[in-house]
Amino acid sequence: GKGVEAMNIAAIHRIPVIFCCENNQFGMGTSKERAAYQPEMYRRGDYIPGLQVDGMDVLAVQEGTRWAKEWCLSGKGPVVLEFDSYRYVGHSMSDPDSQYRKKSDIQDVRKTRDCIHKMKDFMLGEGIMTDEEMKKLEKDVKKEVDQQLLPAEKQNPTPR
Repeated sequence: GKGVEAMNIAAIHRIPVIFCCENNQFGMGTSKERAAYQPEMYRRGDYIPGLQVDGMDVLAVQEGTRWAKEWCLSGKGPVVLEFDSYRYVGHSMSDPDSQYRKKSDIQDVRKTRDCIHKMKDFMLGEGIMTDEEMKKLEKDVKKEVDQQLLPAEKQNPTPR
């Protein structure tokens, strides 16, 4: 398709581009293992290098993108970054995700891999923020989101 064609052209001309793919483990209601012969996206562009990054780890994403940027800027051409993540909810309103995975699986991922909790634990553990500072930040962010949410919900989403 168009993605592979773009990768091919970028490889031929050594264009410094980072192709990013967020792999959330499911395509609508189909697991990646059932949907693709090669479920690891970063291996699909076999003529350009690829790297799989834990998309649920802020620091891993930072380091992976830093590496990809350096690769491209050094004149080596394109690279594929696959961000291994997880989709907590169905793909859309018509996707009853309860038919292809268990709630306990989702809860397990939230408990062990959730990027917000992991970063919070890291920042507290490294002494970057205190628990009080973290609670204040969370309160401030919630207040800001709530303030922006009201006007957004009043807007008419129907295109004119």
